[in-house]
Amino acid sequence: MRVLLVAPHPDDEVLGAGGTLARHSRKKDEVYLCIVTKAYTPDWSKEFIENRRKEVLAANKILGIKRTYFLDFPTVKLDTVPQKELNDSITNCVRDIAPDILYIPHRGDLNHDHRLVFDAALVASRPPRPPPRPLGPVNRILCYETPSETDFAAPFRDVAFIPNTYVDIAKTIETKIRALRAFKSEIREFPHPRSATLLLALARKRGAEAGMKAAEAFMLIRERIV
Repeated sequence: MRVLLVAPHPDDEVLGAGGTLARHSRKKDEVYLCIVTKAYTPDWSKEFIENRRKEVLAANKILGIKRTYFLDFPTVKLDTVPQKELNDSITNCVRDIAPDILYIPHRGDLNHDHRLVFDAALVASRPPRPPPRPLGPVNRILCYETPSETDFAAPFRDVAFIPNTYVDIAKTIETKIRALRAFKSEIREFPHPRSATLLLALARKRGAEAGMKAAEAFMLIRERIV
């Protein structure tokens, strides 16, 4: 089975689905990652940018990710990029991997980059089209929650994260925490959402909602049963 997670920013994949990706890897599934944006000077230093790439690769190794695609659009500036360019870049990634399962950010997240990536990922995963742009179907599309983005969104029903799918990560929660710690530039002390304490607590909470010891929660967008 082939799995692709589309992350607006580095570390979103760990925060939102690190335990699930590690579980896929343990099952010998092929796991791929598409990181849409990157930092840039002068807002961030060259040292930070170089180190961030190293952190991504270190976390990838822990999670068992086979390959990462870096699209390198400007972070927190996706609204300056033509939507077609973003759509095409993610579509090319989906076409190259042909995933069975696609994980994407939640459309109600506070960060606007997440919303734009959600829209582009849905465009990229539409059912097959006729030539000259054929694209195979994705059988399952799920939205993940990203602590520090999903939880800070406005409390309105149309943007609420309402999970309807739970993945047991009791055996991979520690792998998720190790991957988080690879992002030394992003990890924070509790009660910050990007902390090991928070991720452990959230995993226990989501697990309790579904009768598991630890879980990650998702919103199922579409599923093809073939």
